[in-house]
Amino acid sequence: MADRRTLFLVRHAIAAERGPEFPDDTRRPLTEDGISRFRKAVAGLVDLGVEIDVILTSPLVRAKQTAELLSKGLTGHPPIIETGALSPGATHKALVTELGRHARRSAIALVGHEPHLGETAAWLLGCPGRFDFRKGGVCRIDVDALPPSVPGRLQWFATPKILVRLRAPR
Repeated sequence: MADRRTLFLVRHAIAAERGPEFPDDTRRPLTEDGISRFRKAVAGLVDLGVEIDVILTSPLVRAKQTAELLSKGLTGHPPIIETGALSPGATHKALVTELGRHARRSAIALVGHEPHLGETAAWLLGCPGRFDFRKGGVCRIDVDALPPSVPGRLQWFATPKILVRLRAPR
């Protein structure tokens, strides 16, 4: 299908815990372990042949850092655009508007948070409820157009461990 668009929904990697050190939840960074694990997961995406034109990310620090790791690890280092449409609590209407701005793109990554990301995946697929994304997890949903007007098709849904195990032997 020539007009098919691919969306990769990506939950941010492991971040610092909420607490006195990070009283502002929007500023929690990724942990060293989170960075290391997500780099390996991105290498698995590369081995799967994943190519992305643009990365849309929540403006929260942990999502932006995840988006940066994704961009650095992928061929072509796709540009990153911050959008409130991927912030916790954002509406599907805001996401539809944002996706409409990228209608000519064929592959877009959306980096965000739970439960918003899981609700978005279910909404894109026309399913009730929500998906449960592990930190650093990724799913691929193909849609016929941007913004999507009919339910998309789930191609795969992977935890970071699965992505690491899919890596080609070195």
